[in-house]
Amino acid sequence: MNKHVKIVGVLLVVGVVAIVAARLLLPLFHEQEQRSTSDAVATKGTLRIGVDNWVGYVPLCSEEMVRAMRHSGYLYQCEEDAADYRDRLRRLQRGELQFAVATVDSYLLAGEPLGYPATIIAVIDESKGGDAIIARTERVSSLDAVRDGHGLRLAYTPDSPSAHLLKSVGSHFDIPLFTSGAGGTRITTSGSSDALARLLKNQADIAVLWEPDLSHALANRELVKLIGSEDTERLIVDILLVGRDFSRRDPEAVRTLLENYFEVQRAFAQEPQRLRDQVRSRTGLPLDQVNAMLSGVRWATLRDNGALWFNVAGGGPFAEEGLVDTIQSAVAILLEAGDFRSNPLPGGDPYRITNRQFIADLYRNRGFDQAAASAGGGSSLERTFPPLDSASWGRLREVGSLRVEPIAFQSSTSSLSHDGKLELDRAVERLRHYPNFRLLVRGHTGVRGDLEANRQLSQERAEAVARYLMVTYGIDPNRIATIGYGGSRPLPQQPGESDRAWGYRLPRVELALMGEAF
Repeated sequence: MNKHVKIVGVLLVVGVVAIVAARLLLPLFHEQEQRSTSDAVATKGTLRIGVDNWVGYVPLCSEEMVRAMRHSGYLYQCEEDAADYRDRLRRLQRGELQFAVATVDSYLLAGEPLGYPATIIAVIDESKGGDAIIARTERVSSLDAVRDGHGLRLAYTPDSPSAHLLKSVGSHFDIPLFTSGAGGTRITTSGSSDALARLLKNQADIAVLWEPDLSHALANRELVKLIGSEDTERLIVDILLVGRDFSRRDPEAVRTLLENYFEVQRAFAQEPQRLRDQVRSRTGLPLDQVNAMLSGVRWATLRDNGALWFNVAGGGPFAEEGLVDTIQSAVAILLEAGDFRSNPLPGGDPYRITNRQFIADLYRNRGFDQAAASAGGGSSLERTFPPLDSASWGRLREVGSLRVEPIAFQSSTSSLSHDGKLELDRAVERLRHYPNFRLLVRGHTGVRGDLEANRQLSQERAEAVARYLMVTYGIDPNRIATIGYGGSRPLPQQPGESDRAWGYRLPRVELALMGEAF
């Protein structure tokens, strides 16, 4: 090839590369010129957070939060996605979002296929009345009626926070319809309004709802609330996530967002009318429904995050770590419901998806100490209750009996065996989630033998269980009552069950949760 031709070819290639480079770089130069010659020179970047329309996220996406972030040098955008958690996390993984919100259970479910691309840096709130399980009064009166009933129809919305309430209650109260669909029919709905419509049309006997449909349902005398999230603890917990890569590259932005968020949250707490006005503006709902929605949320403050959720203030080896406890509880519930075959967490370690350092730094910079942390509240098991006389106990409504495997006693005695204590320990883990209810411990024996002797033995066994709970876990004596039925209330004998097998099931202790009538 002629030497001159080669030179011309090289020059053409260089020219093409130069033109392409110019087209790519000129917009960047132009943007840099705009920034350097305007107030945007101080802008540190744009932060995007994936959210949905849950009322608990209003402070995080409020006008006040946008202004606070702008004053800190960041453009801040909340991007709603109709609760498409999987797409939200995929966008977080690709870097299209830097932050995202979710419930603990939804992050466990949607994050597993992606290898959990984010860490939990804060707890935002808990549902405290925003979700509930509602039933038609003539069909169902308590959770035990769902467990024992057959052919019931349940309307629910899969992959919603309320669905996790359903799974949790199904696990804790041993209700197969709620966890696997056994014993009845499960009807999938497109949302809470759809579920309520099916309940009102008598196309369903039970439905799981959230606000504002919940308030509409409770105004109907044909419907009864079986249990609501206001009577639960650490079940439906909303969290703030940050992409792992972004938190490494720009920890300053993470700290700035958290600092501004807790300031905005505090401002709304001091001026609640501002929050009501923003919710009304966003939803177009009347004031009474807005108030009902807001009453169903318990926001987690910075102090709560440091002392109760992340335990950054210390407190010794027995201090509670609310976030880790919630993650482990959610894993157990999802395993039982069949969502996972094995623990989905990397290495089975909940600490692999949490990052307490940002909360710890902010918590200590604000001057919170361990004394302040202890003022935030103790274990849900240690809540105090006013005393009740026997007549008042008799007026309480039975919510349902906690799931309890047979509690073993020394033969023909009321002395708890080692295995019996271990089973009570497992039952207490379920009880932690329901701090508002009193506890009626019911003892039963087999049907053979002297009636009075059996009644006395069942009473003593019920009292032994109550003592163990009070001494070991600090449960208020005013919260617990005991009763022994002897053999007067035997379990029904199942079809094909031998007398011997039936007889083995009769001696038992039940832990019934009792509450005020709704």
